[in-house]
Amino acid sequence: MQKAMTGKGAQKRPTSNEKTFEIAVFDGDGIGPEIMRPTLDILGEVAGSSGTFGFEFQSLPAGAGHYRDHGIALPQSSLDAAREADAILLSAMGLPDIRYPDGTEIAPQIELRFALELFAGVRPVYLRPGQGSPLRIADKGGVDFVIIRESTEGLFASHGKGEVIRDEEARETMVITRGVSEKLFDFTFALARQRKESGKGPGRVHCVDKANVFQAFAFFRKIFLERAELNPDIEAQCAYVDAAALWMVQRPQMFDVIVTENMFGDILSDLGAGIMGSLGLAPSADIGSEHAVFQPCHGTAPDIAGRNIANPLAMILSAAMMLDWLGREHGLEEMVTAADALNEAVTTVLSSGECLTPDLGGSATTGEVAEAVLAAYRNGSPA
Repeated sequence: MQKAMTGKGAQKRPTSNEKTFEIAVFDGDGIGPEIMRPTLDILGEVAGSSGTFGFEFQSLPAGAGHYRDHGIALPQSSLDAAREADAILLSAMGLPDIRYPDGTEIAPQIELRFALELFAGVRPVYLRPGQGSPLRIADKGGVDFVIIRESTEGLFASHGKGEVIRDEEARETMVITRGVSEKLFDFTFALARQRKESGKGPGRVHCVDKANVFQAFAFFRKIFLERAELNPDIEAQCAYVDAAALWMVQRPQMFDVIVTENMFGDILSDLGAGIMGSLGLAPSADIGSEHAVFQPCHGTAPDIAGRNIANPLAMILSAAMMLDWLGREHGLEEMVTAADALNEAVTTVLSSGECLTPDLGGSATTGEVAEAVLAAYRNGSPA
């Protein structure tokens, strides 16, 4: 386990009025370390230019490679350190050829969600200038909505608990509880209100389910409508998941905030990344009452690991989400402003089209794209 300050900004001695945040860092597998390193450098410089906050990064072991070498995917010491941190930055984890005895992939990120009770998976879906989309209607009209995926229940509640009976039948159990659902919906309405106040959305929430078929989803919708009554300033609508998937393709502009069960959220968030043009542009957060994890939506891409061509933007955008969350949690407007500036720097790089990795049609390296983002941040830095 390594504890170190990373990046120019993190090297300076904290001033008396500077808040230093402990960040647990999981480098991940495959391309994970390659996209994490430049992200930490960028965060270090962002902190250094602020004068009001700093970071101390603690590198923690976990992942498929660690399981292969040590027989455990998420050591208790890593979990304990993550629990004590102010936030957790996690890169892509898992390798397709390294699995548990039951055939499932190594996924410490899922274990963290359960252990830290991270009930709200936040998956933004948006198009930036010059970003492009496979959907002409999306590229023409613009897209900006958020999928909130419940992260610990639904079909994922049976993670590691499913059973295969006599090689004739397999069973997994869906779980929906009132306690978690109420927290999830309250979080969702609060986010919709925040977006409305900032001018990013109209203040509308769609509950996406399959309440016409499954009693568990009828219960999920019932709780949603109950919490909607407590938030009359936010428009509340319901949609079946198959219809919602269709509308995401046909008219994505109708959505502001979508809230849904774990498995449906897993699928719809990848559809959202497809609308954005690449998983390499899709950041995410898993947030609970006391802890939060920030990570890119994409996988570990072992086929390109070590070639310095992985797209670092989803990792960088996840770090921007961490800045925003920490700033709001601790009342530090400078961090929220820095998050906006980092997002804008990514937009600048994408819109120029001059420094893009191969997945976006370019030929730039991971390091070159990260340097381009950092240069754009310096040019537009709030400091």
